[in-house]
Amino acid sequence: MPDQMRSYLDFEKPVAELEAKVDELRALAASGSDIGDEIARIEDKAQQALADLYANLTPWQKTLVARHPQRPHFTDFVNALMTEFTPMAGDRKFAEDEALVGGFGRFRGEAICVVGQEKGASTDSRIKHNFGMARPEGYRKAVRLMEMADRFGIPVLSIVDSAGAYPGIGAEERGVAEAIARSTDTCLSLGVPNVAIITGEGMSGGAIAITTANRVLMLEHAIYSVISPEAASSILWRDGTKAQEVANGMKITAQDMLRFGVIDQILKEPSGGAHRDSAAMISATGDAIAEAFNDLRNLNADGIRRLRRQKFLDIGRKLG
Repeated sequence: MPDQMRSYLDFEKPVAELEAKVDELRALAASGSDIGDEIARIEDKAQQALADLYANLTPWQKTLVARHPQRPHFTDFVNALMTEFTPMAGDRKFAEDEALVGGFGRFRGEAICVVGQEKGASTDSRIKHNFGMARPEGYRKAVRLMEMADRFGIPVLSIVDSAGAYPGIGAEERGVAEAIARSTDTCLSLGVPNVAIITGEGMSGGAIAITTANRVLMLEHAIYSVISPEAASSILWRDGTKAQEVANGMKITAQDMLRFGVIDQILKEPSGGAHRDSAAMISATGDAIAEAFNDLRNLNADGIRRLRRQKFLDIGRKLG
């Protein structure tokens, strides 16, 4: 990602200052100044500062990284990892929902069903995709696609990144809770392998609805929780400004999730987060997805269901 396009988080200010200095020196070098050694020295210093910073992130800082607008989204993963992807629209009951995207394609030559939230990368696309917050129609579309995949023996991949299901009045009137529950139940009942990867935010039932899988993978700085820190703060203290304090005690990081057995694997991110090198992150994610599906390849439908059921029964019972 070009430096001029990079967006910095508040706690990254020391790195931002060093990288701004590098840009200034590069401009001078372009005009003929012989300062290559100085540029290299400050670049090394900026890289070290970034590595040190990301080696000791607090849960709140991880929350900010997970929400970074430049992290790779659903569309980025699909475009890079899938071929012949055909998106499917509509729940066949009410309407199309752009927040939860799904369809069929090929992953490394084999048929696959993919569902996931798309947050959008620009103002227009964020509005179009409702910032990744799906309405009931989105989850009913996911159910339709997963059941179709199950019928034809096609494995299912979920790419999860959402602040939660859309909490609007219309969504409640159309049964968003029931739609989430039915989607969760469909995930659990699939006779084909399903793998889920949490790439950014995995918040509340809006995430769980498509994350109840045989294998759950999580990017290093992603978060996964039944409620957002801001919402938890509002409930506990009627004050959303205590989100940072709440996040530090909620056990929402990938490291917490692995320890409790909620997820199966953490995928290491590039120094500075997935958005610093999206291509490398997506490539590594593709390898992890392929490995996860390969581990499930020789199981029959009953074996897949039994393995998935035991995985969720074991959560919290075996601390890593």
